Amino acid sequence: MKKKLRIVAASFTIVGVILGLSACNSARQMYTSGIKKFGNGEYDLAIKDLSKALEANYEAGSANFYIAESYRLSNRFKEALPYWKKVLENDPDNADARFQYAYTLKTIGDYSEALEQFRQVAVAAKSADVLKERASREVEILKIMDRVAIQKVAYEIVNVPLNTDAAEFAPAVLNQELVVSMSRKEAVYKSNGQPMLGIYKVKIADDPAETTGNPALFSSTIFDANANEGSPAFTPDGKTVVFARGNTGKKRGNADVKLYMSRLVNDQWSEPRYLPVNDSLSWDGSPAFSRDGKTLYFASNRPGGVGGIDIYRTNMDASGRFSKPVNMGGDINTAGDEMFPYVGPDNRLYFASDGHPGLGKLDLFVATRSQGVIAVENMGVPFNSPQDDFGLVFYEEESGFFSSNRDGGKGDDDIYYFYMPEAEEADEPKPEPEDPRYVNGELKVIRYFLAGDVLTGLPESTPLDSAFVRIMPDTADVALERMPTDEQGKFGKYRLEEGKSYVLLAERKGYISKRMPFTMAGKSIPLIFLNKAETDTTYQVTIRLDKMELNRTFALDNIYYDLDKYAIRADAAPELDKLVQLLKDNPTMQIELSSHTDARASDAYNMTLSQRRAESVVNYLSEKGIEPERMEAKGYGERNLLIRNAKTEEEHQRNRRTEFTILSY
Repeated sequence: MKKKLRIVAASFTIVGVILGLSACNSARQMYTSGIKKFGNGEYDLAIKDLSKALEANYEAGSANFYIAESYRLSNRFKEALPYWKKVLENDPDNADARFQYAYTLKTIGDYSEALEQFRQVAVAAKSADVLKERASREVEILKIMDRVAIQKVAYEIVNVPLNTDAAEFAPAVLNQELVVSMSRKEAVYKSNGQPMLGIYKVKIADDPAETTGNPALFSSTIFDANANEGSPAFTPDGKTVVFARGNTGKKRGNADVKLYMSRLVNDQWSEPRYLPVNDSLSWDGSPAFSRDGKTLYFASNRPGGVGGIDIYRTNMDASGRFSKPVNMGGDINTAGDEMFPYVGPDNRLYFASDGHPGLGKLDLFVATRSQGVIAVENMGVPFNSPQDDFGLVFYEEESGFFSSNRDGGKGDDDIYYFYMPEAEEADEPKPEPEDPRYVNGELKVIRYFLAGDVLTGLPESTPLDSAFVRIMPDTADVALERMPTDEQGKFGKYRLEEGKSYVLLAERKGYISKRMPFTMAGKSIPLIFLNKAETDTTYQVTIRLDKMELNRTFALDNIYYDLDKYAIRADAAPELDKLVQLLKDNPTMQIELSSHTDARASDAYNMTLSQRRAESVVNYLSEKGIEPERMEAKGYGERNLLIRNAKTEEEHQRNRRTEFTILSY
């Protein structure tokens, strides 16, 4: 009998183990599937799979992080909050997670706690310099939130009855109709789980605040069932529309969001055509026309901007041809995102930004040019909230529409109507706040300077005197200034121009000359921060020079190859271009370029592969103008492993490296 009981007990144990393994495998599959969907930008699907893995407590730390990121990247910040908290409970030193947690707190209006979290990021030793700078800026914004959040004008706003629990945003006005981007298509957008966006129209009511009804499709010609379409902009005559279309799944991420144009011919909108102002590898959207219809403004995250998404302008001639797009510059654009431009009846530029001092995510701003100086002002309450506020258009002189996903709406993005109440209905008038360009009646002036140190490389890190630092524009090797270092290795000051980018070239006998980029893009201090008429601020930089020593070896970062291949990949080119510049700045230096493999193939195979890889680097540098006699290619195969008995892919990658060694100088 006891033997039977032991057999039964053992059977239950085996069944339990099998069920446990099955549950573990299922959780692993959900986690793997979620990570893959996250990588594909399918954030809503990623959240569902990762949540199932989290229920089984499988890779909880990582799952919490990717769920939080999925909510953030699909613009659902509030839902991300508890997951950021769990990430920080598990990893309190994660500066990136703490920054996102702080930013999320700001978006729900918890400014005091957001301030404390940003302060922690700004002083944390493990925070990257860029993150510290962003956190410090947020600290300064939150400290003056009472000035940012002031109600500047006595406008009233109304959530129009047109709205639903889905998305309605980016309104435009055409012939007494409101043309709106709406989430109403049958296809579902995998990023946020909502129906895809289309362009619809509805008649504006006699009282615009009461606009409702069943919106009709704007045009069957401008309709792609499997793409998002929205943000229409019309020329003043109403016969040309430019809109954004994308997220078709043909490209990963948002790179396929592009601008299209259609013309009204015989009361029918023509087949949309792709605009030549688009950048094939970037996001392009948020179009708007000037009041005369000759200039098209739009937003793009193309390379070469100030940062994030920037606003650009291009001129359009009578034939519909466009000039080369021009960035609107550092007065308008910041290191954050600037979107949804609109030229108002007063010819001022209205736009949305999360880079200028604001209440939360996107805020509405207005830019005014006076005597060649551009001043950007937050539109304040009631236009702005801790959430996204964007897409403003005027309907009449003192009224119009804008979009917001603020609390109290019907769900997601809603359309709001703003108007100036009649004098007898208005509250007691509020005093006009002081213009942020002035203090005590004086125009604010701010001057920017650059100074710094030249030190030896780590770990010595000692000051270098008698070095010279050339400051050049980033477009040409022309010295604007050549400054020596003193006994403490210090140089400066040099007067900087707002929005300009520079290159610093440090040189000293016996050391390898080195370049460092420096840009004023995104570094201008908003005038609202300044409390006095004149302000000087100096940016500090540190340049480290390595000794020019025979047989000294340096690793080249991010020089990767496809498995069993030796061709130079596109992602390796920027790093090799840095080496090209270094060799040009040190024209007497001759080097050996060495390539190393991991140990996962035969020694003979790895020797041949590494030699070919080294030769491919030499050939690349030669094509860029470096004399072949200054370089020697050498493949070492697996003979100089950094990590013997490597097990992880990361360890194998460290062994697969490219280096250069100084042979003579």
